[in-house]
Amino acid sequence: MAKKIGWLGFFLRFLGALAIVFLTYNPTSFSYVSWILPEGNLSSWHFGPIEALAGVLLLIGWVIFLRATQRSLGNLGLILAIALVAVLAWLFIDAGLLKADSASAVTWIVLICTAAVMAIGMSWSHIRRAMSGQVDVDDIG
Repeated sequence: MAKKIGWLGFFLRFLGALAIVFLTYNPTSFSYVSWILPEGNLSSWHFGPIEALAGVLLLIGWVIFLRATQRSLGNLGLILAIALVAVLAWLFIDAGLLKADSASAVTWIVLICTAAVMAIGMSWSHIRRAMSGQVDVDDIG
């Protein structure tokens, strides 16, 4: 019998998604994009074996999360998860809990929403099993 995910499991998946998203890009100078493009343009391009290794590791993380999200939610579920997270962000902005007064703030909101959708996708099969008793299995073929 499969183990239940619980809030801790969802939170850990969300932290993993945040790590992948923020390590890939964020508005600070600490991200993969700012590392290989330190001045933000192609003329400052810097790429060697360490950058390639980090890029491949990030790509592996993205593929794992995105593939699991797509397989778990499907197209309609993915659209609904994006809509849910976007409307929640809008609600928080409208209530004054989030500030979207600069491009940097909007970027952070979009990055967090992206991680939230990936965490929902990584967790959805567990959530659906808890709610309905149905188990998802991958196609064998």
